[in-house]
Amino acid sequence: MRILLVEDDKKLCETLQFQLEKEHHQVDICHDGRDGLDLFVQDAYDLVLLDRMLPTMNGLLVLQKARKQGISTPVILITALGELYDRVEGLDNGADDYLVKPFAFEELSARIRSLGRRSGTFEEHDAFSYGDISYTGDLRELTGPKCSLMLSGREGRLLEVFLQSPQSVLRRMVILSRVWGADAQVEEGNLDTYIHFLRKRLKQSGSRLSLKTIRGVGYMLEDPHVS
Repeated sequence: MRILLVEDDKKLCETLQFQLEKEHHQVDICHDGRDGLDLFVQDAYDLVLLDRMLPTMNGLLVLQKARKQGISTPVILITALGELYDRVEGLDNGADDYLVKPFAFEELSARIRSLGRRSGTFEEHDAFSYGDISYTGDLRELTGPKCSLMLSGREGRLLEVFLQSPQSVLRRMVILSRVWGADAQVEEGNLDTYIHFLRKRLKQSGSRLSLKTIRGVGYMLEDPHVS
């Protein structure tokens, strides 16, 4: 399952990420409300774990804005505010569940499983296809009309990000966060380098797809056959 964890307590983030990845989930982390909203509305996650008290934008506002944009991804709101009014307010604003700090990881894990059974929307994203290509994540294999290629780990992760949101403009910050991690110290030139590598891979595979530069914003995986 692909999970977005938006939490400003970095130590808690690291602990939850480690525990969730032990249960074979893929976890992206973010410590800021506005950045969390940017990731949330990409609609590329199976579940969002959202802290209520965040810098720049509180979790309730993040949730409200995402729901107004039609994002239906299940959300577990995580907070130290445990009064009845706080729980009702969170649920009324679009949360699917509410977990009060401090909590045992076993309870969080059980709530994730429960949401999965109720929604039926959680899937393992290890195989993708779009246009004239397919990509298998566990093998890091890109298959196009001409041939199949093995990608590096970073190339594969970058391709997955684009395949989760084809024909959508992805901001540079969003791509960097999802490929390198929210806290990674990465020079922006690294992204351009890997975009160059991935363009070459697509061309080698014989694909008609292209990675279009949206000047001053980011990139988009484009299929010329899609209007």
